[in-house]
Amino acid sequence: MRKALLAAALTSLALPTFAADLPGKGVTVKPVQSTITEEAFQTLLVSRALEKLGYTVEQPSEVDYNVGYTSLASGDATFTAVNWQPLHDDMYKAAGGNAKFYRQGTYVQGTAQGYLIDKKTAEKYHITRLDQLKDPQLAKLFDSNGDGKADMTGCTPGWGCEAVINHQNKAYGLSATVEANMGNYSAMVADTLARYRQGKPILYYTWTPYWLSDVLKPGKDVVWLQVPFSSLPGAQKDVDTKLANGANYGFPVNTMHIVANKAWAEKNPAAATLFAEMKLPIGDINAENAAMHNGQASEADINRHVDGWIKAHQAQFDGWIKDALAAAK
Repeated sequence: MRKALLAAALTSLALPTFAADLPGKGVTVKPVQSTITEEAFQTLLVSRALEKLGYTVEQPSEVDYNVGYTSLASGDATFTAVNWQPLHDDMYKAAGGNAKFYRQGTYVQGTAQGYLIDKKTAEKYHITRLDQLKDPQLAKLFDSNGDGKADMTGCTPGWGCEAVINHQNKAYGLSATVEANMGNYSAMVADTLARYRQGKPILYYTWTPYWLSDVLKPGKDVVWLQVPFSSLPGAQKDVDTKLANGANYGFPVNTMHIVANKAWAEKNPAAATLFAEMKLPIGDINAENAAMHNGQASEADINRHVDGWIKAHQAQFDGWIKDALAAAK
């Protein structure tokens, strides 16, 4: 009996001590992401790991990317898990760059962007390159409002992609024949899908990971268009977008990173180590985003997806936590 009481007493002493030893105890973390709901999965995965280290993590704030970087630089936010490199290089640099931000490791590899058209139209008119749409007759195929110009589904202003699309529309001599439409991407994609299902030609910009490429499958339903040469604005102006196989889709393959306020990361080596080590396969993001598009898009659904991913990769997840705890000592 005495041994049992003694063991219980020691246990009751040890648990609070261990909790107090967690490096994040008493520290509140404020994540930010864009208004793209599909980014919640990769953001919340980082939040879960931080909670294991004892941090109190708030729900992610949804803001435009520019506002997100400014908030991180000023310390009003703690981290973002959706820094695209090099797509966001101008915004990253404008907000303070490496002097203000901590960015180590690569969270997601192999993200792609570019322009696509429906396969039926591509094969019928032998369209393989974006600059073929300088031909008014070909451009008119994608006219959805009767002005004679091709209507391209662009992206939401402030995402970074709109600057590239507008730049390339001029660089490839398409201003007179192609209208790159910018607005609410979700609404524009819904219209694009509706046109496709009506059998009409479609021209759109998209990226991976995103659910759209699970619905309109490249190679089966749609095809990527190549560009005549590399041409990017701002900080990306010297980037060569030609791939090793000679193909050129206008955008470099991007990587995604976790970016944190630099001063905060220096005070929190456990979190900094976590940010540098975490990796998430792009295929897993695609699968989760597809599940969201198929109706599993509630907050509870996304949290369940995060928990399921951790359970399926428990050893890897635990390894991140172990290394982070070691960095704090």
